Amino acid sequence: MKKAAVVYWSGTGNTETMANAVAEGVKKGGAEVEVFKVADFSADKMADFGGFLFGCPATGTEELEADEFLPFFEEAEKKLSGVPVGLFGSYGWGGGPWMEDWTERTRNAGAKLVADSVISENAPDDAGIASCEALGEAMAKALA
Repeated sequence: MKKAAVVYWSGTGNTETMANAVAEGVKKGGAEVEVFKVADFSADKMADFGGFLFGCPATGTEELEADEFLPFFEEAEKKLSGVPVGLFGSYGWGGGPWMEDWTERTRNAGAKLVADSVISENAPDDAGIASCEALGEAMAKALA
């Protein structure tokens, strides 16, 4: 079984909280996982992992964070065809269109989405944490 990588960007800590819950779900599902801030990960490292859980909040006008996350994702999406992927992130306004766009973009890259993307308005509540853990468990099943 290959391990999963949780790769995220967080400005306020909300998406980081989600990333840790996603990783906990992967562990509960019986798979190995490593967690990375996007600045500490590159598309070159992707060959070491069997699946990816990407986290990024909505920034600007409902878009992926442009300085670190977006340049990484533009490289990563070239390597996602047939790969298990899950997406998560938080938002403070707008209601989540950025996630719909990102999900569609990821699907168009050929990724196999393991579950519905998870979004949280600001800090995740208990239900949000449970959804993140379920996303991680879905990844573990996909890697089994």
